[in-house]
Amino acid sequence: MECQLTITRTEQKKEKPASDKLGFGVHFTDHMFTMDYTEGKGWHDPQIVPYSPLTLDPAAMVFHYGQAVFEGLKAYRNQEGKVRLFRPDQNFKRMNRSLERMSMPLIDEEFMVEALKQLVAVDKEWIPTESGQSLYIRPFVIATEPCFGVRASHTYKLVIVLSPVGAYYAGGMKPVKIYVENNYVRAVRGGTGNAKVAGNYAGGLKAQVEAKEKGYEQVLWLDGVENKYIEEVGSMNVFFKVKGEVWTPALNGSILEGITRDSTIQLLKDWGIPVVEKRISMEDLHTAYVNGELEEAFGTGTAAVISPVGDLNWNGHQMIINGEKTGELTTRLYDEMTGIQYGEREDKFGWSVKVTE
Repeated sequence: MECQLTITRTEQKKEKPASDKLGFGVHFTDHMFTMDYTEGKGWHDPQIVPYSPLTLDPAAMVFHYGQAVFEGLKAYRNQEGKVRLFRPDQNFKRMNRSLERMSMPLIDEEFMVEALKQLVAVDKEWIPTESGQSLYIRPFVIATEPCFGVRASHTYKLVIVLSPVGAYYAGGMKPVKIYVENNYVRAVRGGTGNAKVAGNYAGGLKAQVEAKEKGYEQVLWLDGVENKYIEEVGSMNVFFKVKGEVWTPALNGSILEGITRDSTIQLLKDWGIPVVEKRISMEDLHTAYVNGELEEAFGTGTAAVISPVGDLNWNGHQMIINGEKTGELTTRLYDEMTGIQYGEREDKFGWSVKVTE
């Protein structure tokens, strides 16, 4: 791989959106990172260039056979103006796992972290500064070879785009209502559920639409074989506090290995709170609820960090958790995680990567 990164700065900068109009993933910065792959040559021509549309052949294999993987992480600016990334090495490690699953070429993880740091530094003025705001980062790889043969592509493109985003909890952290999905499944073991593959998300949209029609914000996914064991909530990993112990579904080949999930587990263990990774059936969870033992529930992911769950509907059984109020542990995890991300709390794990001093 040719590791000489070139930078071409834009001659016409965009107008930046107002801080109260950011939304999520609707505005994009002045620059992007691109790199190409050619079989026999490897990854080549890494560059930071002005943000612009991609030009692809209509027969590009990504459109027909779905070779597409992506990642999601954020850059944070604290009150002192210092910019940090949160565990970017883990995002590129996971990207390599996704690439391998989809028969796509692996990347140099160390190089990609350094390239990302340079891209964020180039567009650092786009990082919003108000509480809870950040710069969302979307790396992705797509198959670009024009061919209708059902096989892996011989050429690929890696792109990273940046988007300033507003605070996820602009009006304060509020527990969400979740519908337990029984008709559709997100993934099965042996499929692509443990990879961050574009098609996984398209396949989940139908259930999400139907849940919203019922008055719920998201769905709780069950396993695709027995339809009884909990896997994920929406596009997040999920945790339950039961009698002082925290349960989360064990990684089983169909659950995405979330970086926020792993960070949450490490924090809980550091605090001396028991964490159990295991198969969790809806029957067991409902029994815990009936017995008054289900104390808190929350999802973990890049966008929300920690998302409290206040209402679970399973086959008509409504479970109101903690009086539909955000739990003490949920709040503590959110405050600690975001504190580390913004550089405002001690980072004993070495998760925070400085982009600028």
